[in-house]
Amino acid sequence: MWCCRAVRYASSGTVRRAASSDASAQNVCLSLVRNHDKENFLCTLLLKNPERRSALAVRAFNVEVAKVSEKVSAGNVGVMPLKFWEDTVTRLYRAPDGDARTVPDHPVIRELHRAVREHKLSKRYLQRLVTARANSNLHFVTVKQLEDYAEQAVASVLYLLLEVHGTRNVHCDHAASHLGKAQGIVNLLRSLPYQTRRSAVPIPQELLMAHGVNQERMVRNRPDDKGVEEVTFALASVAFRHLETAKGLIRTVPRPVRPIFLPCVSIERYLHRLRLARFHLTDASVMRTDSLLPLVLYWRKLRGNY
Repeated sequence: MWCCRAVRYASSGTVRRAASSDASAQNVCLSLVRNHDKENFLCTLLLKNPERRSALAVRAFNVEVAKVSEKVSAGNVGVMPLKFWEDTVTRLYRAPDGDARTVPDHPVIRELHRAVREHKLSKRYLQRLVTARANSNLHFVTVKQLEDYAEQAVASVLYLLLEVHGTRNVHCDHAASHLGKAQGIVNLLRSLPYQTRRSAVPIPQELLMAHGVNQERMVRNRPDDKGVEEVTFALASVAFRHLETAKGLIRTVPRPVRPIFLPCVSIERYLHRLRLARFHLTDASVMRTDSLLPLVLYWRKLRGNY
């Protein structure tokens, strides 16, 4: 009897340690997304559990890969870590069901491994999040190339969130594609004020040439430079068209998955501020934190208005 009790106590301790490890991994994912992807973090919080947990795992994986790509721009520092994440995706799909010992002991990977098993997430979307950032010195000749990049680096996350909700639907994917392109372009616009004169500004060359603007002028971003204003307007217009298309398509998607498209709200509000500032990217009203966003997101979700 004593032996049976000992086994039972040991087993109980193992369960407690496993539960503690799971909670720790969840907290790591939550903190990563909150600190590095604030607006998407607010949107993800409004998803219901258990889907919210898996959504945070997907977004945390995306944050980890994005952080590595920022290092690549400084040299080859990030190449090996990117290879690590690429190999990790492969190992996630080779791991036997339920066996986490075959994947790296990393909190984000543990959470992602659980999400992959539970929701049968598509390998290609995780791979695209890595390969899209293999070259962080982004150089786009055409707007189409920028849209393709946004499709891989941003829309892939939305496709995964749809799968987390058990939805594989061509209409949902179409809406996610347009929203991903809009968000990717807005992310680029937001990054421009933080570019240095040594950086290659990731504005499509066809837009710069069409308006007679060079990269140095985009970096300076003077309020009285009409050429820079026209380039910014042209790019913001592309984002706005994709956003409007996505919003129209969202009306056709199943109601339970519509909260996935809450990033529409933050993109819409940013583009509105940018228009009011006459497309001056470094205007204080454009660069400030949107303090009302949490309340607006909650209200729009309640009303189902995306």
